[in-house]
Amino acid sequence: MSISEFSVKRFQFTIVVFLMLIALGVSSMLSIPKAEDPSFPSPNFAVIVVLPGANPGDLERTVVDPVEGKLKALDDVKSIKTTIEDSLSVMQVEFNAGVDPDRKQDEVLREINGLRATLPKELVRLDVLHFNPSNVNIREVALVSDTAPYHDMEVQARALKKRLEGRPGVRESVIAGLPKQEVRVELDLGRMAALGILPGEVLGAVGGDAVNVPAGAVDAGARRFNVKTSGDYASVEEVGETVVRSVGGKIVHLRDVAKVAMVDAEATHVARFDGKRAVLVAANQKDGANIFETSEAIESELDAFEKELPATIRMERGFQQSKNVEHRLRGFTRDFALAIFLVLLTLLPLGLRASAVVMVSIPLSLAVGIFLLKIAGYSINQLSIVGFVIALGLLVDDSVVVVENISRFIRAGYSPKEAAVKATRQITVSVLGCTATLVFAFVPLLFLPGTAGQFIRSLPLAVVFTIAASLLVSLTIVPFLSSFLLKNAGEHGNIFFRGMTWIIEGSYRRVLERAIAHPFVTLGVAALLFVGSLALIPSIGFGLFPKAGTPQFLVTIETPEGASLGETDRAAQFVESTLRKHEEITKVATNVGKGNPQIYYNVIQHNEKTNYAEVFAELRAFEPKTSPALLDGIRGELAKYPGAVIELKEFENGPPLDAPVAIRLLGDDTVALRAAAVRVEAVLAATDGTRDVRNPSRDEKTDLR
Repeated sequence: MSISEFSVKRFQFTIVVFLMLIALGVSSMLSIPKAEDPSFPSPNFAVIVVLPGANPGDLERTVVDPVEGKLKALDDVKSIKTTIEDSLSVMQVEFNAGVDPDRKQDEVLREINGLRATLPKELVRLDVLHFNPSNVNIREVALVSDTAPYHDMEVQARALKKRLEGRPGVRESVIAGLPKQEVRVELDLGRMAALGILPGEVLGAVGGDAVNVPAGAVDAGARRFNVKTSGDYASVEEVGETVVRSVGGKIVHLRDVAKVAMVDAEATHVARFDGKRAVLVAANQKDGANIFETSEAIESELDAFEKELPATIRMERGFQQSKNVEHRLRGFTRDFALAIFLVLLTLLPLGLRASAVVMVSIPLSLAVGIFLLKIAGYSINQLSIVGFVIALGLLVDDSVVVVENISRFIRAGYSPKEAAVKATRQITVSVLGCTATLVFAFVPLLFLPGTAGQFIRSLPLAVVFTIAASLLVSLTIVPFLSSFLLKNAGEHGNIFFRGMTWIIEGSYRRVLERAIAHPFVTLGVAALLFVGSLALIPSIGFGLFPKAGTPQFLVTIETPEGASLGETDRAAQFVESTLRKHEEITKVATNVGKGNPQIYYNVIQHNEKTNYAEVFAELRAFEPKTSPALLDGIRGELAKYPGAVIELKEFENGPPLDAPVAIRLLGDDTVALRAAAVRVEAVLAATDGTRDVRNPSRDEKTDLR
């Protein structure tokens, strides 16, 4: 007994399975994790080194070379890319795909910790960071005020951070835009004169308890110069307890001759929201959480917190990832409804009952596909949604073929039950072959190597699971439903069937007869169509990963190396004013001196640097027909600013990349490398289709020593 015959004759069991599949699908749809982007293990790490006062050559010799030597000896190392600047080095370590990131992080930490004792004692930072693509902020808000002191804004920001981290689904909340704190000492010259203490004695006392560490910077016009000072205390109180000297047998402390307080340091990172001074608070989501449930919890907390803010501070709401996910799901729902309508329209010649049978198979196949995707440990995200949309156009094939053949047997005089069994048995092998062909077309994507393969895997899985489910449904549920619902509409069928037959017997039959009568002409036309389609490929373009198509984008700003924060801020203000001219742009968050908190999985937050800024902007909506032209126009406007490299970047899918085309030159002679880099830059700039060509070796540094 075949599976189709069993499903018809043992219909009670089939009904139970039918209801069970519906329940599993609904349950899976409600409980499966939902996120904008797929989660995948990332074997990428960064080793951050800070050695104050060291030039790139010293840093390479004393720290980078020993660390790289240890890391290269680890198993499965794919690449190590190191960037060295004055006092700072960043080593990007990538392991082969498929390794356990947690185990590799332990190995890197073990090697680094074993090396610490041999490194310079002046080293103030040697950290290992793991790039986790799922550690993306799903919500960003701004606490805005033109008058409130930063201390008050910090109190509110930390209170909001604590409350958000207490909400279900939230992993962590981060704060951006707060100035660092420093100790200010204001000498009481009158008191010092009375005690006979000179200012130099106070400076000597403070410096005597300290080590030499970098403490700040001096702005001089458009350039920034690094300076050094002394000071290494655990608290403000400890600074005040510093012994200056003994006067008349009594110990004089610093607090006796000076006012010691913690104040805002010179700004190294400035944040604004829609041009207003702000502190940004962002929250990210735990792995496996439902973004809609997490977002709802965050919004309720924000509503309550906003009511408690003082009058001098207001809350502005920025990026919300759940809106992007909701937009994609709405598109999927629209495609689903369109598929149902097209099935109804296509199967009208077979009758409404036949259309109903096939329409039932669509949600049922999707339900099983979602259930299998959940069991496999994947989420509903932008790629799995694309997979389900692709499957919508394929999953009805099996059911349509089965229903059409059953209808043909019924018109031939068989009873519905006999027709369901015989017709399905007749084409089972054909249906299996058709389904296997579709599945094999997507199987290669399952074995795509590297991080790219891990990233894209949920797409082919969604297609394969749904198509496999449609095969099961077409050979079991469809024959069962057909045996009960389909009726004999006569030998010639209904009016739609007769109309379709008239078209086939008329114009289509004549075209078919001519094509068969002139085989070489037919093959020639087919060959011309094929060659013509190949000619369209260059105009369409191609790439492994498309742009995200989200209504957000980043503008990165880089002023010359060594530029002051004020100079970089002027460039950022130009970008803000340019963006505000366009009504399509609704929100603008600016970070000067540092990158925006991470809001896209493959865009890592840029480290603090005075010559760098980012402007994060949101569109009212992304329109595929008009938004690209709008962004290209903005690029042209931004290119007019002199003295800074300003790039507008749309978010793109795929693993993190420096650029679509990145060329690294290797050698020991720095001067020769710079000269070669200039030549490569010229070649790239002269190549059609390139833009935003950057040569970091052109950067110049200015230091006072």
